[in-house]
Amino acid sequence: MTETATFRGPGASATAWTVLIAISLCHMINDIMQSMLAAIYPLLRQEFTLSYWQIGLMTFSFQVTASLLQPVVGLITDKKPMPRSLAVGMGSTFFGVLLLALAHEYWVLLTGAMLIGIGSAVFHPESSRVARIASGGRFGTAQSLFQLGGNFGTALGPLLAAFIVVPLGRPSVAIFSVAAMLGSAILWRVGTWAEGRRRAAAHKPAAPSPFSRRRVAMAIVVLALLTFTKNIYTASISSYYTFFLIEKFDLTTQQAQLMLFLFLGGMAGGVMLGGLVGDKIGPLKVIWFSILGILPFTLALPHVGLAATGALTVVIGLILASAFPAIVVFAQELVPGRTGLIAGIFFGFAFGMGGIAAAVLGVIADARGIEYVYQICAYLPLMGLLTIFLPRMERL
Repeated sequence: MTETATFRGPGASATAWTVLIAISLCHMINDIMQSMLAAIYPLLRQEFTLSYWQIGLMTFSFQVTASLLQPVVGLITDKKPMPRSLAVGMGSTFFGVLLLALAHEYWVLLTGAMLIGIGSAVFHPESSRVARIASGGRFGTAQSLFQLGGNFGTALGPLLAAFIVVPLGRPSVAIFSVAAMLGSAILWRVGTWAEGRRRAAAHKPAAPSPFSRRRVAMAIVVLALLTFTKNIYTASISSYYTFFLIEKFDLTTQQAQLMLFLFLGGMAGGVMLGGLVGDKIGPLKVIWFSILGILPFTLALPHVGLAATGALTVVIGLILASAFPAIVVFAQELVPGRTGLIAGIFFGFAFGMGGIAAAVLGVIADARGIEYVYQICAYLPLMGLLTIFLPRMERL
């Protein structure tokens, strides 16, 4: 991996676009595997006779594995960055995908989900650091491009499941292990580039935060809660939306997965817009709009027809996802020099808490019905009012 641009600050010429595109591509591969896991839940439920609770436990196994490990990985790599570990993380994803394809018992499915979670835990802290190094000062744009790959992969997963895994059967999941092998090779090259850049900049100390530790800690807690809120709603869609559509509108599994693609495609567009707009007007305004802005649409979703459900799905995904690049950049500016820890908290911990919520929502769905889940989740955007406790960006 060669890159002629040098890291010189906010100038556009310093942005290492080749590296950003490569890391975004690998983020896409990583998240294809993750979203495909959720997309084949109807297939697994039928083949293994699973309850909603067991499906929620699979989401829990994947997300909490990633959640518990990501902050730890972030802390370790902040002290000793290990860019080449990116390839190792993708290797864990490779083995997890193979287990999903070859499993004959439920515990093997859980193990495969956990290995994919471990791959995610290793990938996100270091890749987020690489994206920041390659940004040339365009932190929001770089974070959006990096996350765009992930959201695009998340959107592709259900489509690939619908048109490959459903017709060919669960063993066809093994086909996607080839993409994981390719991603591992690319990440080795990216890691080599990032290691050279890290050594060149090792003598430059991080600028101190202009806020007190207490103020920073409170702001990080608020940002984590906002991300948690977003991830609960996202988990409710990724884990149960296909069942909601099948039950309410009598859709086939393929048709329901296409509707899930609308939501995930909306999120892919929103995550790119969030970073671009955040670089121009500031991340705080984007956070306000994103978290609170979806409230009317989430309230309407459980009560409308199929066509309106499709339209609302796109709008909710677009607005909801726009906050995440802004939240990550805001947190990175609050805690300079802790890129890995911040990535671990926001890609890992808050994401894993969404996994716990998914398991709880599965229990509620078994007890009260799947539509009741979305009636509850409709009020989650009210948590966006916590944004009032965030500091103004002018001091950063």
